Amino acid sequence: MLRVERGNMSGNKLMKSQLLILAAVLALTACSRAGEEVGSFNNDWTGNEFQINAIKDPAIPNVVCHFASFDRGFIDRVSTGNWFETPSNSAIDCHAITPINAADLANVPKNEEIASQNASLLFKRLAVRRIVDMPNQSIIYLTYSREITGSSAKVGMSVVPFAQAAPASP
Repeated sequence: MLRVERGNMSGNKLMKSQLLILAAVLALTACSRAGEEVGSFNNDWTGNEFQINAIKDPAIPNVVCHFASFDRGFIDRVSTGNWFETPSNSAIDCHAITPINAADLANVPKNEEIASQNASLLFKRLAVRRIVDMPNQSIIYLTYSREITGSSAKVGMSVVPFAQAAPASP
């Protein structure tokens, strides 16, 4: 922890050093976004922002997911006193860019986290998980928060259907 001696700094210098530390912490929490940013916008005067990222499944490259998450603005962080954490709210929608056959999924892990991003300074992450449901011909993508304890039950889900392999011609 950084210790500042009040006797050695004027009030103005102390305030500047605290703001620099705060800016560094906020920059760290904004790092490690999942996927490629498609767009973002502020939704209120406090600087709260929605961010939309495109995530390509690394094991199934013809699937793309659009992942929306919420980032708290500076004013919201100051007013709530919770500097280091953003809410676990997220949404996801996925689709196949080209057709997918069951045969394409033979070597794909059936339950795997494919992306994640920081949602707090240290221990909270928003994640995207792929679950392959072969009997129902579906690939399920789920967003959720991952924490050491007390994870949120807020989830988002998207299902991408796939076709069984075409029967061999006689």
